[in-house]
Amino acid sequence: MNRTARLYALVEELRATAPRLLTVAALAARFEVSTRTVQRDLQTLMETGVPVRATSGRGGGWTVDPDMTLPPIRFTADEASALAAALAAADAGAPYAGAARTAAQKIAASMTGPASAAARHLAARIVALPPPSDSAIRTAVEQALTAGTVLRLSYVDAAGRESERAVEPAGLLVADGRWYLIAWCRAREAGRGFRLDRITAAAPTDERAKPHDLAALLRGSAADGAARPAALSALAPPDAAPEHSLEYPRGVYR
Repeated sequence: MNRTARLYALVEELRATAPRLLTVAALAARFEVSTRTVQRDLQTLMETGVPVRATSGRGGGWTVDPDMTLPPIRFTADEASALAAALAAADAGAPYAGAARTAAQKIAASMTGPASAAARHLAARIVALPPPSDSAIRTAVEQALTAGTVLRLSYVDAAGRESERAVEPAGLLVADGRWYLIAWCRAREAGRGFRLDRITAAAPTDERAKPHDLAALLRGSAADGAARPAALSALAPPDAAPEHSLEYPRGVYR
């Protein structure tokens, strides 16, 4: 068994026995390798973001959170190439770009055979020139949107006027290659879109934001006809799918 296959099998072994703990010695015997090899493999899994956990002391061992992992997925050569192309061309300044990079690494590490070769060959032929971006601002927006908390930001509008805002995030909009945070602005008491490259400072808070319907905030704006990308539609629960959501409308909030 090569190392890539063993890493996959190791995760599945931990998943199958969770929440029961497995010792390094038991895993070494299961895969017929040394305990040092198992320890190195477990460290690699941790570094790549797999939620493996160790408990020390008597009765301790290793386990994995099954709710935080996915079972093995086999991609066709075309699917692997599509993923490689999409991730390779992703804007480094876009929201969740860091997570996209680690996802790409996990996908590359998990694939073998023709699919892996096709994806790696295509990825090597794609380059991207990302625009300048502030990773701290992007991270703050991601945290507030994911956690559902109020975001405090400094914003420069199209006329060059700077203002301080406390906003309640509702979603993200991408239009003409630019990303916008769609949120309820407490200062304006209305829905507003904030271009990420015009946010000069941002800080998430511990205050819970009120839930806001993204479609309602977009309704009546230039982005009223926006639609969720087909690739994301399958991920959203049917009862949570908004009438309108994200992707390339002609014009946006200003």
